Amino acid sequence: MKNHTILVTGGGSGIGRGLAEAFYQRGNSVIIAGRRRDALKAVCDANPGMHAMELDISDAQSIEHFATDIVARFPALNMLINNAGMMAFEDLTSDSIASDAAEGMVVTNLLGPIRLTNALLPHLRGQPSARILNMTSGLAFIPMAAVPTYSATKAALHSYSISLRHQLRDTNISVTEIAPPYVRTSLTGDDPAGMPVGDYIAQTMALFDRDPNAPENIVDSIGFLRSAERNGRFDEAFAAVNARP
Repeated sequence: MKNHTILVTGGGSGIGRGLAEAFYQRGNSVIIAGRRRDALKAVCDANPGMHAMELDISDAQSIEHFATDIVARFPALNMLINNAGMMAFEDLTSDSIASDAAEGMVVTNLLGPIRLTNALLPHLRGQPSARILNMTSGLAFIPMAAVPTYSATKAALHSYSISLRHQLRDTNISVTEIAPPYVRTSLTGDDPAGMPVGDYIAQTMALFDRDPNAPENIVDSIGFLRSAERNGRFDEAFAAVNARP
């Protein structure tokens, strides 16, 4: 887990920043990408030597230009962490439902990672070894009804990761899915009920240390969600995730 050149999308805050800093502290070259220039600068200022590049993951043309630029600037790039994402609550019982938020989540959470992966695959295939890490969620396995589109995009990215891993099984590129629990970030409104980011990052990196080649990185707190359906406990897990306050 060192001496790699790693791109982390959405690396300006939350889990993305936590992962970027953790990998950087282990002796990797790290590039963080996102739309907010001030957030990216703050992370780089706190971690001298880390790099930042602006990227609008929701814009297909921006991704194409970005992929060309990062490969030119960092030819040793061999790890991609698709972390950027957005979440919005949706009331599907309303008489007036706008689709803007849902469409934005599909583009950012699903199409963005797929487009960026496709754009970088030719470069990654040229490396001695490479890895793609896709950030899903515990909600990829058991949806939260209040965030239906978000849950659906994470389930789709989970499925995509399985197919990507299978197609690349005989290549130099491995695929890992990272599925965090409910973490206290700006994405969740800094809800104190969420796991602190630092605790989550520490557990995640410990799992990487234990088995850096595992196809999934899933902390203990969501093991129940991951295995609920196969163990015939889906209804129980769904009720727990969607319990009324």
